[in-house]
Amino acid sequence: MNHDRCAHGTRTPIHLERHGAGQCTPRQARSRQGTADPPRPEHGGRGHRRAEVDGCITLANAQLRLDVAPSLGGGITRFDWRHQGASVPIFRRCRDVGPNTDPNQLACYPLLPYSNRIGNGAFEFSGRAIAVPCNRPGEPLPLHGDGWLRAWHVEEQDATHVRMSLDRSAGEPYAVRASQTYALDEATLVVTLGIENAGDQPMPFGLGLHPFLMREADTELSAAAGGLWLCGDDRLPVRHVPAPPAWQFGVAYPMPSSMVNNAFTGWSGRTSVLWPKRRLSLTIAADTDYYVLYAPPGEDFFCFEPVDHPINAVNLPGGGAAHGMTVLAPGERLSREFRFTVERTGEAARRTRPKTRAGSKARAAAR
Repeated sequence: MNHDRCAHGTRTPIHLERHGAGQCTPRQARSRQGTADPPRPEHGGRGHRRAEVDGCITLANAQLRLDVAPSLGGGITRFDWRHQGASVPIFRRCRDVGPNTDPNQLACYPLLPYSNRIGNGAFEFSGRAIAVPCNRPGEPLPLHGDGWLRAWHVEEQDATHVRMSLDRSAGEPYAVRASQTYALDEATLVVTLGIENAGDQPMPFGLGLHPFLMREADTELSAAAGGLWLCGDDRLPVRHVPAPPAWQFGVAYPMPSSMVNNAFTGWSGRTSVLWPKRRLSLTIAADTDYYVLYAPPGEDFFCFEPVDHPINAVNLPGGGAAHGMTVLAPGERLSREFRFTVERTGEAARRTRPKTRAGSKARAAAR
């Protein structure tokens, strides 16, 4: 969404790998050249047209259904819980699926090689001036990188799993190879994002997801955080403050009736969304310290975006590395995991809280 994003917090362990030209480790997705779609223009209103999109994929098991559109940023168009013959939407469904679908009408899309906006479309890193071009009509600043605006190549798939790749090794200033994997594991959707520095200079990288969750009158959120970033009129961060009582979300709390459009810091990496009338809950787990909450009043969705760095991190004091981003040398790779588990209300409370966060162990593989 084109909304304010600002955040601050501590860094977490990451997955790092180093690859040489022509070499792959078991965790590295095979890279293929994908067809690069140009950025799509703004799409107003809520469409109801359903058109054919080449290569759409449906994954399903007894409990979940997931529809993925590789040509639309590798994004999700539908994520449902299946129960007694019915499909209940967990993410807001994409109502207008077609070649020109606006990414913000999707159910979820990836954020890479950075999340949110970069102030002035430029930053300094290691003594170099880095210019980042605008990538979206009507947006004065570069937004979310270009993974959400490009077609992805399907590397492998089966009934409950798909792995895709994106080759932007000729990109500027970010030359990258990326992978995106969706897997259904009983009642859990596991999303894994990976990115490799395919350039010839170190650069700061970041990852995140942008899901649109269903919002009803009784929807509750539990997402404890220590603070948040306030933004200026230019949607860039200006001040970090403690989370106010009404927005601390330490326990399940009704969604605020006023606008929330902020990045939160000091997140535990675990969140619960409750739909009491549906008797459903969603547990979100990620190896990141930040999340962006966008909750516009009167809408049938809200966005809970697990990310590993704040808006404009590259221009905050200390640079991106001081604010959650990961500096990758040429050939190094960063990966993060996001888990979405759907349960009947009451079942989630009986589950044992995991001792470690998803994907929190650092791993390195030498060339």
